[in-house]
Amino acid sequence: MGWIETFITDFEKTFIRDDRYKVFLTGFKNTLLITVVSLIVGLAAGILIAIMRYGFTQMKKRKPITLAQKLLYAVCWVVDKILGLYVAVMRGVPLVVQLLIMAFVIMAGFPNKIVVCCIAMGLNSAAYVSEVVRGGINSVDAGQMEAGRSLGLSAATTIVHIILPQAFKSALPALCNEGIAVLKETSIVGYIAVVDLTRASDLVRSRTMSPMMPLIFIAAVYFICVIVMSWGVSILEKRLKQGDRG
Repeated sequence: MGWIETFITDFEKTFIRDDRYKVFLTGFKNTLLITVVSLIVGLAAGILIAIMRYGFTQMKKRKPITLAQKLLYAVCWVVDKILGLYVAVMRGVPLVVQLLIMAFVIMAGFPNKIVVCCIAMGLNSAAYVSEVVRGGINSVDAGQMEAGRSLGLSAATTIVHIILPQAFKSALPALCNEGIAVLKETSIVGYIAVVDLTRASDLVRSRTMSPMMPLIFIAAVYFICVIVMSWGVSILEKRLKQGDRG
């Protein structure tokens, strides 16, 4: 049997027989869903953490005088330390361990494992996003905050409308890398019996006893998804640069 006949046979066993392509479709849908929701959770929580920690950094520059200011400073100091510990733990513990703890300890018995994956991966992504955004904020000239305050804007308004847009531009490549990392990290959700692309290939491979076709196929799908994400970010970067020139 030539290689063409072997390829056709493997293709038929992997995708056509018993409608096995539906397993890959389910896995692809779950992979995209977990990736998108995790990124939304990670971006929202990560930006919030970065703003809170940056706000405390600004607060440290001004000495508290009144009792109310000292109490506020103490509360913010505690929150900053808790957030710092959260970031350190999330970055220091393997994601698969975090996923298992979320699935079998914190949310044990929760019926929808996709939700569990989204929460676990979103909270993990938030730690990385917060550091990326915080680095972007720190790259913005300190005079921007002073300029905003001198115009009568509050610190929160200055951060949201002046500092964050500039920080986002410098942090965009790193945020793109985080999005790609989240996409590839979805390959571990099979540990809690969620059918993603990788788990789908395992299920099909166990039935066909032919590993090459399903593994090469999912590798190609992951690669195409990464290329599309990178292309989308490059377009966004070009538009942001055009906006700067305009």
